[in-house]
Amino acid sequence: MRAEGIPFLVTGKWLALLLFFLLTGCSSWESMPKETPAAAKAFEVPDRTTTYSSNDVVQAFKSDVETEYRVWDGDLIQVDVLGRPELSGPHTIGPDGQITLPVSGVLLVRNLTRQDAALTITQALSRYYKDIFTTVRVEKYTSNRVIVLGRVEHPGALQFEYPPLLLEILAKAGGLPLLRPEQVLTRCAIIRGEKILWIDVKRLLTGDMSLNVQLARNDTVYIPDSTDTSVFVLGAVIKPGVYRLTPQMSFMDALSQSGGPTADASLSALHLVRPARQAHLIIDMYDVLHPDPNLNVSMEEGDIIYVARSWESKLGYIMQKINPFATLIALKGFAAF
Repeated sequence: MRAEGIPFLVTGKWLALLLFFLLTGCSSWESMPKETPAAAKAFEVPDRTTTYSSNDVVQAFKSDVETEYRVWDGDLIQVDVLGRPELSGPHTIGPDGQITLPVSGVLLVRNLTRQDAALTITQALSRYYKDIFTTVRVEKYTSNRVIVLGRVEHPGALQFEYPPLLLEILAKAGGLPLLRPEQVLTRCAIIRGEKILWIDVKRLLTGDMSLNVQLARNDTVYIPDSTDTSVFVLGAVIKPGVYRLTPQMSFMDALSQSGGPTADASLSALHLVRPARQAHLIIDMYDVLHPDPNLNVSMEEGDIIYVARSWESKLGYIMQKINPFATLIALKGFAAF
């Protein structure tokens, strides 16, 4: 070997050592924590007992609703007194729950059924007339309303001629399952007086009709904002970002919405983090593609999917940052070892 080649060889060896240390130190450039113990248990079917009301509360709300309609303030009723046209006619129930009858005067009918209202009117008129027979029918239902608030297309008071079901209210207030482009319906609250019932609408939309409760007059249905119904897909994916949590969303659903891993992704270690449970699960993409339903776990609000880069992509990154000529020198230096 010629003497003038020695500096070149020495320089190549030093550059090769420099490249070696850069490559071995690149693990600190993107260091991922280990999987938490028993992480798989945190990614089973979500436990919503702390977010939604129990079945006992649901049943209690169902028992509150009466099947027979009771007249209320604002309803238009028709009073027919057999053989007495001068006593018959329409009456609008006032804000005090009363109507004014000929001869007998003011009469309270609020919260009475049709039969009870007819009996009350008959008793009032019987003091002045003999053989009175009265019937009452509702011409216009204005008091049987449910108020809908929150992220819906048509908030406000919705009127019904009968006690409506929850799905009827949600359908009339907007569309299902999306009420607005930025809103995904996952839960709602029913407020009745001083009581509140949280309904898991995800379960309702997937066939659990036991949650399709019947609403009572003046109930309030509240649809919360969608800011807390998101999952996050980050790292080496085509479209990293925030994605709306939809009913029955799985790990593969969320990953596919982001466009899937890029060519630089490490498919053997996809990280699924659930901050609410302090759980970190490492998933092998090749295992997910096997027909094992336990691997395609359900997503919950706030879950984070992180796809790390592979070591080959890290090597390519280092190579791009180093001067191409220095890379050639370093390769020659490796060959000289």
